[in-house]
Parts: sequence; C-alpha cells; structure tokens
Amino acid sequence: MRILVVEDDPVLLDGLSAGLGLAGFTVDAVATCEDAFAALETHKYGTVILDLMLPDGSGLDVLGFLRQRRDATPVVLLTARDQVHDRIAGLDAGADDYLGKPFDLDELAARVRAVARRGSGRATGTLHWRGVVLDPASQTASLGGKLLTLTRREFGILSTLMERPGMTVSKATLEETLYGWQEEVESNAVEVHIHNLRSKLGTGYIKTVRGLGYRLAEENS
Repeated sequence: MRILVVEDDPVLLDGLSAGLGLAGFTVDAVATCEDAFAALETHKYGTVILDLMLPDGSGLDVLGFLRQRRDATPVVLLTARDQVHDRIAGLDAGADDYLGKPFDLDELAARVRAVARRGSGRATGTLHWRGVVLDPASQTASLGGKLLTLTRREFGILSTLMERPGMTVSKATLEETLYGWQEEVESNAVEVHIHNLRSKLGTGYIKTVRGLGYRLAEENS
C-alpha cells in the first residue's frame, strides 16, 4: 500500500518513513499543507497519515481538501494527547481514526491497516485466494499451509491483486502502489515481479490480460 505522511517534524517524519517502510508500506513524506495538496492532486494513496499542526496551516485543511472532492481515502490523524477538541473536530470532518503523540509505531501501522481494511469492506486482516493466505501485519505469505518467501514488492503486487478479486489491475496502478517518489522504476519491473510470483505460486494464479494488466485467475480459467 502506498501512503502519504504529512508531518512537519523532520526527525519524526524520517522515523515514520523508515519504520512504515519496514512494515511493508510505500511511503511518500511531506511537511506542509502545500506539498500535501500537490501530492494528493497527482497520486492516489491507500491512506493518509496527517499531523494537525503544520507550518502553513492545519491538517484539517488537508482533510477538508480530500472530503470536498468526495475522496474517501482513509485518514489517520496525529494529535497531541491533550487536544481532545482537535480530535473531535477531525473525526467530525471525516477522519477515520486518530493517534495521540507520542505513539507506538507498530500501533500506527496497525491502525493504517485497519482503516484501509474497513475502506475496502474486508472483515478480516488476512487475504485469501485459492489456498494463498497473505498476512499484511506480519508480511507473511503461504500456499496450502506452506510458507512462501516473497520480496516486499512481490508481496505488494500479490496483495494488490488479492484486494481486487476478479478485477484487472493495470501495470501503471501496480507501479503507483509499489514505488514512491524517490524510487526509480525500471520499465520491466512489474513484469519481472509477476514472473517471480508465478515461479513461486505456479502459472495458474496470475493471468495477463493483454493490453490491460493482470488479475487473479479463477481455478478453471
């Protein structure tokens, strides 16, 4: 999942980027409302992590920008623990969750997974398809009960497809999900990851839809 983190404290921003990256997320990080507006205009995110106190305005302005566009991207607010009125205002303005500072990084990652899961209508944290089980919390995968060894990007592609069963996902969408601003994307990177996944899962799990992208294959397709 690609997420946007909006936080003006450079030390905290670096820590969030590194820690959430290790938790399996692709992280874009900005420190101002202006940069957040620009990012949201040009990219689609699975979740936005939003500090309320920013140098050029309020995180509520960024939240309002999203909701005025009828953009339902999940938003997790970062607030001072004693600012109850800010939390209430944020939730009433359309935020999905909040976490008071200081916070535990593992808890933040769990909250991001939870709001994204609710947004997609899933009731459980694990993903299932034809004997394949993915656990985003532990970044583990198995097939028929046997552990699979997947790279972070292989896991990301497979989870993106499993979150959209029956749908064709374009190469551009997969690239958008897997790679942040600072990462160079090789022209055949997605194809290489798909090839590696097929070698680990078997050829009958991921189908190429010529000219459109990739989708999970039904058992009899």
